[in-house]
Amino acid sequence: MSERIVVVGAALVDDGRLLAARRSAPVELAGRWELPGGKVEPGETADAALVRELREELGVDAEAGGRVPGEWPLKSPYVLHVWTARLRPGSAAPKPLQDHDELRWLGPGEIWDVDWLDQDVPAVRRTLAHLGPLGGPGTGEVPGA
Repeated sequence: MSERIVVVGAALVDDGRLLAARRSAPVELAGRWELPGGKVEPGETADAALVRELREELGVDAEAGGRVPGEWPLKSPYVLHVWTARLRPGSAAPKPLQDHDELRWLGPGEIWDVDWLDQDVPAVRRTLAHLGPLGGPGTGEVPGA
């Protein structure tokens, strides 16, 4: 019962904006927003899972940066770990392919304009504190990545 399954969430930042994804399923989560990502598979590293999940869910070529300190409980036995990430040069623009029906790039003044999933709220707060300013306009840089 003590086994935990890690879910990686991406703090995907580009041009000073954070990407949020609106859930389309399951029903109890549909319509609410989260950091995109998914489960780490057995034998997979967290950063490799993040890259894979972003490719599968959003159709992007991204690279993982560093892990945001902290861990947030989800439905047992899952726990959320957040990693910074950025799009690789030449990557396609993100589009909702799995589990989401809308994506939004949120600037610093828009972060709380979406209805985040309850378990994502403290993770987003910690992520913003960890990142500081969301990169510089046009830089695509992720501080600490």
